[in-house]
Amino acid sequence: MRLFFLCLSFLCLAACSKKSDHTLRVGMTNGPHAEIIEYVQKRAKAEGLDLELVPFDDFIQPNVALDAGDIDVNIYQHLPFLQEQMKSRGYDFVVVGKAITLPLGIYGADHVTSLSTLKHGTKVLISVDPSNAARSLMLLEKAGLLTLSNHINPSVKDIQENPLGLKIIEVEAPLIPRLLKDDADIAVIIADWVMVSGMDANKALFKEDAKSTYANLIVVKKGSETRADIQKLLHIYQSDDVKKFILEKFKGAILPAW
Repeated sequence: MRLFFLCLSFLCLAACSKKSDHTLRVGMTNGPHAEIIEYVQKRAKAEGLDLELVPFDDFIQPNVALDAGDIDVNIYQHLPFLQEQMKSRGYDFVVVGKAITLPLGIYGADHVTSLSTLKHGTKVLISVDPSNAARSLMLLEKAGLLTLSNHINPSVKDIQENPLGLKIIEVEAPLIPRLLKDDADIAVIIADWVMVSGMDANKALFKEDAKSTYANLIVVKKGSETRADIQKLLHIYQSDDVKKFILEKFKGAILPAW
């Protein structure tokens, strides 16, 4: 009898271990991505898929964790950023689907209510990472504040005309909302960091349109893209139910990209 219970205990432990081994670890940045995945987690649980959520506070670590095998999938980055990271860091990742579009916007400090009132020497904060810096500069050009000589991953060195003498300051993306209050006049900020900071994404002075090519992606390591649990996550994420949640929760400030 004792042997029976020992065997039963062993089988229970094995079953528990097996369940843990098949939990899908999903990495994402804090803010809207985290809120959406928390909703997806509930839907997935009802369909027999366990998700372990791993939030991050920057744009670099989710890819480091995916490459190291600490997570199975991440959801937070657009294609130009992903391509730059794969090239510079040697990652072998695959896109399995689109998630959401977080429009980039130009926001003003308290003393700036319109781009037309900007003065010479205006201080502008943009993200320091190359892909989002390029995206920011192209938005500033579209807003009529400068012109670029190059539109393929431009940097500040590609600013051709700068009639207002804008002073471009590159900093880490999560710091931009806080620094805007005291250290700059305007800032180019992506919607997730706007919402994390408590800003109103609908108060942008200028914003990308809904057809932005910078949709955020669902990314895995190469070789994992056909896994049943990855495909099940994709199916649940890109469901009508999740689409409805996104549209109602963020009131159009963030859009489903599929």
